[in-house]
Amino acid sequence: MHEKYIIGLGNPGKEYVNSRHNIGFVLLKNLSNKYDSNFTLKNKLKSWCSEFKINNFTYRLFLPNTYMNHSGDAVRAIVDWYKIDLDQLYIVVDDIDLPLGKIRYRKKGSSGGHNGLKSIIEKLQTENFNRIRVGIGSPPSIKKTNNFNTISHVLGNISSEEKLILDKVYQQVIESLEQLNTKKEDYIICKLNSFNKEVI
Repeated sequence: MHEKYIIGLGNPGKEYVNSRHNIGFVLLKNLSNKYDSNFTLKNKLKSWCSEFKINNFTYRLFLPNTYMNHSGDAVRAIVDWYKIDLDQLYIVVDDIDLPLGKIRYRKKGSSGGHNGLKSIIEKLQTENFNRIRVGIGSPPSIKKTNNFNTISHVLGNISSEEKLILDKVYQQVIESLEQLNTKKEDYIICKLNSFNKEVI
């Protein structure tokens, strides 16, 4: 198969552009910009789409135009329209259970409490799809309690300090996505899962 389908999760709307929950959007926009490709809205796919070639492979990138909790609607439409083998599908998503700057590539698994992944699993009726999780760290605990303000954390804007770290993460993930057509999968999994933000 000479096609790769990569979907970044996030929320549409200017108010969410710089939020931690929109890391999937930011990363794919960076990749698309690198190849001078623009995103265009395709209503039938409920997504903004960008397409370009790396060597002989066609890369199709998607930013769902649904809110995070309904990401599965867009993913289902994309999978059905292109008749995608799920081995060709990659989901890029934020993860509060990973420290800031860590990356995890998994070929299958539960949603881990992430509403976007939960929606995709529900609509595809399977947990067997590739996902690249980008750590945003846990929300700060509320003083004198064990409660965490998760919603405020994921919807909060990325700080300048966080951006310095995430830029290195984006660079590594983009490099790995570019190598999907030249490197063995085990190599890419190892490269992402062992990523150390201090080394770059």
